[in-house]
Amino acid sequence: MIPKEVFAESIIHFLEPIRAHLEDETVSEVMINGPSQIYVEQRGKLTKTDTQFPSHEALLSALRNIAQFVGRPLDDQHPILEGHLPDGSRVEAVLPPVAPDGPSVAIRRFSKNKLTIQRLVEVGALPEDAAQLLSSLVVCQQNIIVAGGTGTGKTSMLNALSSFIPKGDRIVVIEDARELQLQHEHVVHLEARAPDPRGKGGVSIRDLFKASLRLRPDRIVIGEIRSGEALDLIQAMTSGHGGCLSTVHASYPRDAMSRLETMALMADVELPLIALRSQLGSGIDIIVQVSRLKDGSRKVSHISEVRGTDEKGEFVICHLFEGKYLSEGVYRLLPTGGLPRAEALLTALGQSLPASMMEAAIEAARRSA
Repeated sequence: MIPKEVFAESIIHFLEPIRAHLEDETVSEVMINGPSQIYVEQRGKLTKTDTQFPSHEALLSALRNIAQFVGRPLDDQHPILEGHLPDGSRVEAVLPPVAPDGPSVAIRRFSKNKLTIQRLVEVGALPEDAAQLLSSLVVCQQNIIVAGGTGTGKTSMLNALSSFIPKGDRIVVIEDARELQLQHEHVVHLEARAPDPRGKGGVSIRDLFKASLRLRPDRIVIGEIRSGEALDLIQAMTSGHGGCLSTVHASYPRDAMSRLETMALMADVELPLIALRSQLGSGIDIIVQVSRLKDGSRKVSHISEVRGTDEKGEFVICHLFEGKYLSEGVYRLLPTGGLPRAEALLTALGQSLPASMMEAAIEAARRSA
């Protein structure tokens, strides 16, 4: 077996044309549209670079080297590659014939410095009172979904939330490709595996999730919900596995619930829609919505509580914090006056709600009186 260090040197050699971008801490993503068109994202803005690969074959050679490193096939029959570089950067590549204009690649870089909630507060992505609420919700084992569009910082937020998990808890992390850097000591990492060229040996997220339930987890963290594993996760949440964390692609809290519903329906389990919605509404407690604003900054736009379903079977969602533009270019995440149903549990566990939430609740009650 080739040592990891040798692979790392080999990959860097093949990626030499974009090495400077991969080593630049201000670059969050490198996008390659064929050998001669390369863009980078810096501070939320896309810029075309003068960088080029010498040829189509040079780019393909780099991708084949990455595929060999992660142990996944890459050819005409397997034209999509999901993997990671030795430094943890995520790679998504699509080859001809499904990318007729040439190989298309996106490399998502992750900061070597762990992003903490305190850092999110410092950069203005999250106010102090909202961070206090999230800390209390994680401690009291609320099931939390981080929702957001592409490039909004879902993984970073999940990493940051993990810092609130009590140190004595055992965490099982399940991912397609390892990205999460949980700020915790007792962590078991499980990584899905694609089938070999003969279609054998594949291990799915669902397979790993079922195995994780017997690994005595205190917390289960799924890097991203993409398919039928949504149903397994929801059923675990409703059967006593509290404190689960995951992410989902969605642009609004209610959209996140609809997405989870759609993915749960992909499972090979016949379940009436009303029963599925009831389980979703019961299992998921909190949705943390992250968004990218017009100026390219990433911020939390909602902290919402899922309160089951109504008599029509529709999800009942209460925004505890909601982002608003107070003036041109001034965006704030503010308490709405809603209080979480877990308030009594928070108090019993020695947690408290932010003063701003209590003040907003009093003001909301005064207005409705």
